[in-house]
Amino acid sequence: MSNAFPKFSKINPETIENEIKTIISENLTKLDDLLKNNSNYTWANLMAPIDDMSDKLSHVWAPFSHIHSVMSSDKVREAYNKCIEILTEYHTEFMQNEELYKAIKFIADSKDFESLTDAQKKIIENDLRDFHLSGVDLNKKDKETFASLQQELSKLTTKFSENILDATKAWHLHIEDENLLDGLPEQSIELAKEIAKQKNLKGFIFTLHHSSFADVMKYLKNRELRKDMYEAFVTRASNDGPNKGKWDNTKIMEDILKLRHQTAELLGFKNYAEYSLKTKMAKTPDKVMDFLNELADKSKEYGKAEIKELAEFAKKTDGIDDLNAWDLGYYSEKLRQAKYDIDQEKLREYFPCKKVLRGMFEVLNKIYGINIKEKTDVDVWHPQVQFYEIFDKDNSLRGYLYMDLFARDDKREGAWMDECQVRRTLDDGSVQLPVAFLTCNFARPVAGKDALLTHDDVVTLFHESGHCLHHILTKVDYMSVSGINGVPWDAVEFPSQFLEFWCYEKEALNILSSHISDDKPLPQDLLEKIRNAKNFQSGYQMLRQIEFALFDFKMHLEYDPSKEYQVQSKLDEVRDKVSPFKPPAFNKFQHSFSHIFAGGYAAGYYSYKWAEVLSSDAFSKFEEKGVFDFATGQEFLHNILEKGGVYSPMELYVAFRGREPKIDALLKHSGIN
Repeated sequence: MSNAFPKFSKINPETIENEIKTIISENLTKLDDLLKNNSNYTWANLMAPIDDMSDKLSHVWAPFSHIHSVMSSDKVREAYNKCIEILTEYHTEFMQNEELYKAIKFIADSKDFESLTDAQKKIIENDLRDFHLSGVDLNKKDKETFASLQQELSKLTTKFSENILDATKAWHLHIEDENLLDGLPEQSIELAKEIAKQKNLKGFIFTLHHSSFADVMKYLKNRELRKDMYEAFVTRASNDGPNKGKWDNTKIMEDILKLRHQTAELLGFKNYAEYSLKTKMAKTPDKVMDFLNELADKSKEYGKAEIKELAEFAKKTDGIDDLNAWDLGYYSEKLRQAKYDIDQEKLREYFPCKKVLRGMFEVLNKIYGINIKEKTDVDVWHPQVQFYEIFDKDNSLRGYLYMDLFARDDKREGAWMDECQVRRTLDDGSVQLPVAFLTCNFARPVAGKDALLTHDDVVTLFHESGHCLHHILTKVDYMSVSGINGVPWDAVEFPSQFLEFWCYEKEALNILSSHISDDKPLPQDLLEKIRNAKNFQSGYQMLRQIEFALFDFKMHLEYDPSKEYQVQSKLDEVRDKVSPFKPPAFNKFQHSFSHIFAGGYAAGYYSYKWAEVLSSDAFSKFEEKGVFDFATGQEFLHNILEKGGVYSPMELYVAFRGREPKIDALLKHSGIN
């Protein structure tokens, strides 16, 4: 079995461009040879060598691309941008190669096609579809136009992401008077003090990294400072706020939409939403819109009532007559404590990071029978990174996991999973095992102590681990349908959201939690409070997600090339329809909406809610059988996690659940009737 890990300490941004160029040149020469010296194409003499070529490139690019996300620098960024241009050109050229398309179609039309495995057939079907979506049918001039559009899009999406990182790093809140910190938790104050010391400043520094920002918004009593922090956060990379126009994504967003629309039209689609749905479960825009509108209709009254309750609470508590966006987090936390007597910061004391990790591994063992063991003699990119081996119940090694949990200035915000290496069978018959990256941005440990996680952090960790297991536990041995590859985008979030449910179960929390003073697990009364508070403001939160999803989908569905500056007007239109609370005019959340402007969720953000229907309904089977029912865990493992992208998600879901999913479980788990 192959397990050669990247040498992160040897990665050199000054040589990566030449490495990528060399591999691409070799790949194109090999492809030319494959197509010239053949007339009877088969899996063995065409598809298998192409898989080798893709894997060879991935082994160099995946680690460097990851470094760009987690250890960015000027040199890394410069090299990444050069390579992205080269790679975009290569992939476009590859997917517009008519000879290659005809060769793969030859296999699809041959009598040998039926003798191929399901995975091999699926790869060929996907490839033929993707050739059309990449413009193989276009004339020479239109192919050149398509290639130009892809190049420009890759530059703009990268720039969008870099602007957010630069804007996030450029601003901080500096407080010298400790009396102004009233309400903040001790861990937050200690971290702010440490950051100030690192910058050779007196007092305390609060940054726009989410862990720091969230604590200020939830706990800081000083309303004016909350407003300052809020304004800086929601105007990042925009034409408003304290760094107005400095890393402005306004035109970049408009240009991205324009280029996507042109791409879709060039390929014969009315809009980018239609183009996007060609690779998803939901096949028509109407299906997506009906789904989102139904959820909005069921949630709207709940959301309105929750905001009304919050406004009344703020007035009663502090005489606030004008509830503002920078008050929502603060009074929501106060109201949560008042209603459920639950203090999120006290909860941290039950979730030391090391205990949570050990506990999560035990929970995963109980569900899937896997064992996760740390390995320390591995080259990593930062001292905080941990590395694990993953074994199944038969003690067979299934794959590996890099885990990078804490926030840094040179690290992209958010939490995500990415591929380092994909499972596949090699030429010698051995199996290359999958390797995943798990990245979060939790508040880092201070003063040599273990980091304390919020319960929300624990949920995030489980979510990203669900993605990683989907990648690692696959038993598919072909790269492009192995793990999460080939899985329709609106089903990708299913295994990750599914795993979140264990963060609210007594049996799991007994394993995950341990108080820092006496090692006792979360007591029953706090556990009940967490469960009771789980659906606190769930109507409002549901509507927030629907707002993002509708904004994304309608923006791509209804784009009008004759109009300028459609992003803000489309967002305003959606907010008028579904939002129970209007943010201030200076709120430019869209300028840092990486999921759709720099990630893979364009015209696909609805996937989070779509997959929640699957995950809620799937977990209801565990509620029926028992949350640690091993047989049900094995059914999920064998029917969902191991199958990769070979079969349709609905087919796999029915195999696991015995029927198609119902929306009822999602509404029930969200406390919406």
